[in-house]
Amino acid sequence: MDQDLKDATGLAQLQHWTRVVGLAQQAILERSAELAEQATRFPGHEARPNLEKIARIQSQAAERSMAVWQQVLARAMDGIGAGPDGDAKPAPASRDRRFADPSWHDNPVFDLIRQMYLLASDYFMQLADSVDGLDVRDKEKLRFVTERFVEAASPANFLFTNPAALQRLIETKGESLLTGLEHMLADLDRGQLTHTDGSAFELGRNIATTPGKVVYETPLYQLIQYEPTTPQVMKTPLLIFPPWINRFYILDLNPEKSFVKWAVDQGLTVFMVSWKSADASMADFDLGDYMLKGQVDAIDVVRDLLDVPSVHTIGYCVAGTFLAATLAWLAARGESDKVASATFFTTQVDFSEAGDLALFVDDEQLALIDGFVKDGYLDGRYLAATFNLLRGQDLIWNYVVNNYLLGKDYPQFDLLYWNGDTTNLPAKWHRAYLTQLYRDNRLVVPGGLEVDGIHIDLRKVETPSYIQAGIEDHIAPPCSVWKLMDQFSGPRRFVLAGSGHIAGVVNPPAAGKYQYWTSAAPQPDFAAFRKAAQETKGSWWPDWRAWLAELSPETVSASGARMPGEGKLPAIEDAPGRYVTQR
Repeated sequence: MDQDLKDATGLAQLQHWTRVVGLAQQAILERSAELAEQATRFPGHEARPNLEKIARIQSQAAERSMAVWQQVLARAMDGIGAGPDGDAKPAPASRDRRFADPSWHDNPVFDLIRQMYLLASDYFMQLADSVDGLDVRDKEKLRFVTERFVEAASPANFLFTNPAALQRLIETKGESLLTGLEHMLADLDRGQLTHTDGSAFELGRNIATTPGKVVYETPLYQLIQYEPTTPQVMKTPLLIFPPWINRFYILDLNPEKSFVKWAVDQGLTVFMVSWKSADASMADFDLGDYMLKGQVDAIDVVRDLLDVPSVHTIGYCVAGTFLAATLAWLAARGESDKVASATFFTTQVDFSEAGDLALFVDDEQLALIDGFVKDGYLDGRYLAATFNLLRGQDLIWNYVVNNYLLGKDYPQFDLLYWNGDTTNLPAKWHRAYLTQLYRDNRLVVPGGLEVDGIHIDLRKVETPSYIQAGIEDHIAPPCSVWKLMDQFSGPRRFVLAGSGHIAGVVNPPAAGKYQYWTSAAPQPDFAAFRKAAQETKGSWWPDWRAWLAELSPETVSASGARMPGEGKLPAIEDAPGRYVTQR
């Protein structure tokens, strides 16, 4: 009797899920037809769905969905009449971190939801690729939008289709839901997704702690000079230009990760530019201001302070882009000798293969950005959201699940704190950067940019250059960074580091992580470099230091003006200074 009841219940469940699967498959097919029809209305192009491809995709999807259903049916049938623990074997675990919880595989219902979502995701991506009549840029845009839609639609992102969230809701008797709601409301008030516990960090106390002094400041930047830790230092000092899109302390997170501290301990006199987060007073700042009032000014200040003819420079990301332009500007004026070397971290000058960020510079996107402008500057939260969107699963949905659905406490992670510490940008500069560089690619056109009456020509740059790229960089793809090699005329060394835009740069030798690739012989292009390059385990920092030593072997005593505040520029305040704390 009991067995008959169990069998009847099982058959009823099978009938129910047969209906669910049928409806799900129907919904997928209907949605695909809508997407195909929408693709034909892509503005400015004769976009058309490839009906042959779509038919093939639909046929494959139908076969795959039937296979999924057969698998679920087989598992369910094995469970009917089984003992209390059942005899059915769970599906193999997925490598997708979103579905790491065992219930996604062991529970037939959630396993069905997971597999149908993955099937639909693959189906939508194939449909996006099936649209003909689009140029390469619009094809990439369609694929990008589809990927973001697929990420957002994951069942892991919703409470009642996430088994881990449901289990935690039960275990905490609803407290996880209340905590998650508090997190969500707080983020809505801030206008920004929270990644970490901000109260755990304080600039100058447990982050950005390398000892130094602010020795100079302008309305655009503060100049930090760090205290030497060696009795002798390299005569030619190092001046670092971080990106003004982010805070400088990505290079000084903590003593173990700090590039600044490591460089100081290597016997370098290190200066750091700390850019001011834009406000209404900077509404008229443009491309030339960051070059002349920023980089050229800082170069001259350091040269004068230490009474040296030249400085070594580093430009990170956008600061590297403008450092390249600054070098060309100096070369045109016959002042190249002010810079002994230039190191470029993940820097692009040719934006023809600039990656997904280039998708944000059409007229529609520029008009949207203009809507975020207030008092002549762009709120940094917009930029943070844009960069997060490029890695939506890691930087958005992962935290939606942990912070909101699971109601977990925020982790304490310095890199995430930095990532959320946004900076504002002058709207005039930002629009010119997007249009003249990203959209129009004028920096690599000889004379395409003019600054203070001087035409920029990167071919005139003969400064020794060290060019670093990250193999997994999604912001400055390594093939795009390589193009810097094609522009300059001086000696160049290209280094490809393991990891991406941040971890590929911030990789201290003591950590023993990742690797880097170099080629002893010159290579004509990035593909040839990849084939010829030799891998070295660990950090590339020592390679860079050895390269620098070959250029500037002379040392001097770490005294007098080499001590912050003891030269002709008195100390204004302790590092990290005021500008880095201003929002």
